[in-house]
Amino acid sequence: MIIIMVFDFAEKLDDFMEKSAPIEQIFSVYYLNFIPTLLNTYSPIFIFISVLYFTSRLASRTEIIAMLSGGWSLRRILMPYMATAALLAFFSYLLNSWIIPITDKKRVKFENTYMRDYYSQAKSTIFRQLKPGVNMYMEYFNNNDSSGIGVTLEEYQGKNLKSTLFGRFIRWSPQAKKWQLEMVQQRVFLPNGNQQVKNMNSMDTLIDFNPEDFFFRLEDVQSLNQNEMRRMIAKEKLRGSSNVDLLQTELYRRYASPFSTFILVVIAVSVAGRKTRNGLGYSLGIGIFVILFFLFFSKYFISYGNRGVVWPWLAVWLPNVLFIPVAWLFYRKAQQ
Repeated sequence: MIIIMVFDFAEKLDDFMEKSAPIEQIFSVYYLNFIPTLLNTYSPIFIFISVLYFTSRLASRTEIIAMLSGGWSLRRILMPYMATAALLAFFSYLLNSWIIPITDKKRVKFENTYMRDYYSQAKSTIFRQLKPGVNMYMEYFNNNDSSGIGVTLEEYQGKNLKSTLFGRFIRWSPQAKKWQLEMVQQRVFLPNGNQQVKNMNSMDTLIDFNPEDFFFRLEDVQSLNQNEMRRMIAKEKLRGSSNVDLLQTELYRRYASPFSTFILVVIAVSVAGRKTRNGLGYSLGIGIFVILFFLFFSKYFISYGNRGVVWPWLAVWLPNVLFIPVAWLFYRKAQQ
């Protein structure tokens, strides 16, 4: 893990120096809050290799044979492994759902301050469907000073335009959670074909949209805990957003990923529990081959889930479903 952080630091050193990021914050804020993400990302490999090595050592000293000769079944030998796997799976769920979102928010805040340029917090030609029948268009918005220009709200009733609201200037108040429009024109389309027009110098309005949503990067989705994720999914569904599949895939992944711990532990014990002439190297070779295939299939199907090619829940659970028979075959072979 330290090696990974060293390479990451070398890659981002120019960005740190360009924005004059304080050296103490680089390590105490950015990398300290990056550790849980690294632990969670590489935990399947760490767990699998650890179980493989530990069990191979037991097998090489004939302790597994002694247990079997003493009347223990392979299922009985697996019990403490599975109990430990349950604890690790629960900890993995806590990391995915609650701990990483807390630490990742601090990491994202650091990146926004020291690693992203001014214009990454400004956008032009913004179009959003706030909810069915209500669309918003904005010419330009700058999140650095929470202001924008040229905002138009259109409300439809079926296929008919019901009303429009135009503001030449717009400003977001983070404290009041309100939008303030300036140089406002409100136009209501009456059933008889006439229009009711009202001009105002300024107007406070509760547009159901937070400016942070303009600049939320999908790669920062780990910074959302379970409750925040569900709220965002509900909001994106209401808007008809194309990001729903990616968000749902991430939500379901947080449940499926811990479950894979049990599958990998069964495979590792089954592979390493047999004493062979080839020793530890043979077990490690097969084990690494299996874990690489598992990680490949996981990433492969998750990418399909993110794009909506496969149902999100199916995309994250399919690798587990495919590898359950693999674990069973290794288990049956180890019993022989």
